[in-house]
This record gives sequence, C-alpha cells and structure tokens, in this order.
Amino acid sequence: MKMYSLTKIIALTALVLAGCSPADDTSSPKLVEVDLLIAGGLVYDGSGSVPVTADIGIVDGRIHFIGDAGAAGVVGTEQVDAAGHWVTPGFIDAHSHAALDEDYGKDAEPYLRQGITTVVLGMDGAGTFNVTDQFDGWRATGIGVNVIHFVGHGAIRNAVLGHDDREPTDTEFEEMKRLVRKGMDEGAFGLSTGLFYVPGTYASTDEVIELGKVAADYEGALYDTHDRDMGAVYEGIGYEASVEEAIRITEESGLRGIFSHYNLQGAHNYGRADVGAKLINDARVRGVDIWAAHHPYTATQSSLRAYTMPYWASAGGHDAMIARFDNPEASEEIMDATNAMLGIRGGADKIMFVDQRADLNGKTLADIAGERELSPAEAVQSILRENNASVMNLELYDHQNTRRLAQEAWMMTCTDGRTPRPEEQAAHPRTFGAFPKKMREFVFEENLLTPEFLIRGYSGLAADFYYLPDRGYLREGYIADVVVIDPDRYRDLATFENPKLMSEGVVHAMVNGTFAIRDGEITAELAGEPLLRSSSVIN
Repeated sequence: MKMYSLTKIIALTALVLAGCSPADDTSSPKLVEVDLLIAGGLVYDGSGSVPVTADIGIVDGRIHFIGDAGAAGVVGTEQVDAAGHWVTPGFIDAHSHAALDEDYGKDAEPYLRQGITTVVLGMDGAGTFNVTDQFDGWRATGIGVNVIHFVGHGAIRNAVLGHDDREPTDTEFEEMKRLVRKGMDEGAFGLSTGLFYVPGTYASTDEVIELGKVAADYEGALYDTHDRDMGAVYEGIGYEASVEEAIRITEESGLRGIFSHYNLQGAHNYGRADVGAKLINDARVRGVDIWAAHHPYTATQSSLRAYTMPYWASAGGHDAMIARFDNPEASEEIMDATNAMLGIRGGADKIMFVDQRADLNGKTLADIAGERELSPAEAVQSILRENNASVMNLELYDHQNTRRLAQEAWMMTCTDGRTPRPEEQAAHPRTFGAFPKKMREFVFEENLLTPEFLIRGYSGLAADFYYLPDRGYLREGYIADVVVIDPDRYRDLATFENPKLMSEGVVHAMVNGTFAIRDGEITAELAGEPLLRSSSVIN
C-alpha cells in the first residue's frame, strides 16, 4: 500500500468535517483533489442499507470521500462516470480454490469478472501450515486478488500420520498441535477441515475439537468445515448428525464457525433445507457463533475417489488401495460399495470428469466405462490405478433448498471454484459465474431478494465474519476494493455445456485502489495481497 498523500488527506478531512460547500461561503471554495473520483453511481455500501446516489473519492488506495463531490468541492485527478451503474464493495469468495500459484490462474480473471476482490483459500482441510512461505511466494509473483488463508487439518494429519486410519499417538498429537500453532503464528485465519475427505475423515470429533482449541488461543480465529456428511455419504452419519457435529466442534473449541458450500445433497434431501437451517438458528440463539456460505449450482465438484471409494479402501495411501484392487475378494467388496455410492449420487451418468487428462475430460463415468468395456465400478478402479481424478456430480443439490437457504441472514456466498487449466475444456461453471448467477436468479428473475441484501452477503457480512476492519464496506477510510457494475449486463454466461465463459457486467474493479478491470478490460495489474489474521482482529 502506498503512503498517503498528506496534503490531500488533511485538506479533504478538514473539508468533510467542516461540511463545506459552495453555498457556505460567498468566496469560491478551494477545490480538493483526490486521485480518483467515481462519480454518480448508485452506491450499495455493503451494510444492506438502501442504496444512494453518491460520488466516491479515492486517495492512495483508500476511500476518503463519499457524498456530493460538487457540493463539497471535491475533484478527481482521474474520474470514472458511474451514472446508471452500481458501485459496491469488492466481493468476498468465502470458499475458493483459485489457482493463484499457477501462471494461468494468478490474475484471478474468472473471479474478478464476477466482482470478487478477495478469496478464501486453504479449504477442505488442505491448507498449508507453511503460511509464510505461501505468502512470500504470492508477494514475489503477484496475485490478482486478496487472499484469506486457513491452515488445514487434513494437511497436518497427512504430514504426521499419512493416510493411516487411526488415532494419533500422544507424541503425534503434540506435533499436530505444533503445526496448528505454526500456521496461526504465520497469519492463518483459522483451522479448516475436510471430514468428508481422506485423511480428515479418519479423525474423531474430539481430535478436531482439541486442535480447534489450539487455534482458539488466537484472537478472532475461525473454524471452516466441509462437514463429514452432507447427505450423500456411503455408510455416513447422516446429514443432521453431521451438522450437529460441526456445531459441536465450533461450540466446544471456542472458535467461530462457518459451514462451507452449505447445502443438502441427494434427491432424498430435496425440500429439506428447513432442517439444517433450524439446527443452525437454534445454535445461534444459544450463543454459538456459526455462519455459512453456499453457491447456486445443482452440481458439486470433488474427486472420483471421494465419490466412489469407501473410506477403508483408501486407508494407507495409494499403494495400499491398489493392493486391495489386486486382491479379488477385497476388489469385489470395494466394487459393491462403489455401486452403492453411485446409486446415492444418481448413477454413473451423473459423474462427469473435469480433469486435465484429455481422455477423461468432459465425459461421464458411464461414457468411460463404455469405452473401456468395463462396468462403472471396474472403470473406477481402472482410472484410480493411474491417479485420482476431478469430477462433478450433476444434480446433487436441489434449487429449492438453495433458494430457501439464500434467505438466511447468516448466508454468505462462495464459488467453491477451482481455476481450470487452459487445456481443460470441461470445468464447473461455478468458478466463472457463481455470484452473478445468484444475483440473476434470486434478484432479477425470482424477486426473492433485494440487491442490497445479496450484496451485503457478498461483502459486508463476509467482512464482519472474517473480522476485516477496513474492507467489505464503502466507508471513508476503508481500503478501495471497489466494483462498478452495470446491472443491465451483470449476468453469468458459463453453463455446464460451455463452462469457461466469463461473466459480464463488471465495468471496473479495483483491488487495493488499483484497477484490475477498467472499462471492462483486464489490466493485468496484480495488486492483490495476502491478508494476515493479525491485521484483521478488531481489538
């Protein structure tokens, strides 16, 4: 961040405090110059308040004026005409897999095109505990958006126990605690878990609570959960029990919690959103600080192994799994479980590959099984012998459940999006369209929500949850993560058939006061910053 222009700040602050305008003085007012004036836009400040038409003045990357610039004598060295457009805080993607480490992903264009200026990474228990190394790498190469990062329980468990399906020894558990502290000391916002995934699924509830208590020693620390069973888990604990487990971990650890990509999975859970909402609302009433985020798509994205392998089959790692495939009796038992898991998920034709391997990408598991003249369960083992694969599970979520949950005041929004490689033709459209799709469906088409309510969930609500003291709102003194949107054009274009189409309607997007999008064009400025938890705590 640049040093402030002291002359500009002093002059502007005096002007604002004095409430000066040309009418206040018979002499001509002394004009105050700001670096950029965003003029005449309909300002949604992120609070959920009704928008107002106003001008916004920016000095050295921060907002220093909101109001009537003409009346206050404020002029811009540069000016953007925002008449007829919305001006909003930059949006916060509460659960992301943006590939900022990769050359093809570091500019974060799919996210910026939606108005996202901050992404939350380290999700599903996969976040590194070497946070400083990660942040230093991003600072060296540049990134297109700001980053909030979590330390991952699964990454820690893998480092200490590998893929062993057992409890840690006392010595191992002390090492796990040390790695949680390391990540938190280096600026992680909290602990994330993927209790649906190997190796996180091998952990007991008590293990996670005790590691959560370590994170809770740090002010403002958070717990982000991909809960153990979202409703479509083979031999799982069930949706309600899984929600209750996540609430218990949040409550007993002393952390503040958020459900990742929160929704109910499986046709048997269609229309049951009230069940989970009641569990969360009841917990909040008794004082548990628990929130959620979701996206508006009916398809999920994960891995073939997670969707088709019983947990015991993956224990011990890849070589141990292959050894079970080579054992005729074990292989048959695994295939029986795979068939049951595919039944829960709608069948082999509902599992679509979004993988970098060209022979898989864009095809369903049913397609691959046919090509290889195998049963779907046999095809799974054939593919996993090579490597795990990224897949989508089509039609797993119910739109009516999503619609119901979108109305909750504690619901944020996420893409859960992985930036695809350029050679991948198939991908999940949520990476490219989650935020405008939610706006299009629930505001423009269904009139279910007001723009100010949804924009609050995109910005101010998320900033409140993550304890960002100077982001998420359009307020004087706040960092200029600012988006200008043409509401007549703001829409998602990505579909399951054409998933990599960029969203439209973001005219300008500023990250830390620098244009990342200007006049609809990506600027190639990499102005994003890793955000440290220590700088986010409200004392």
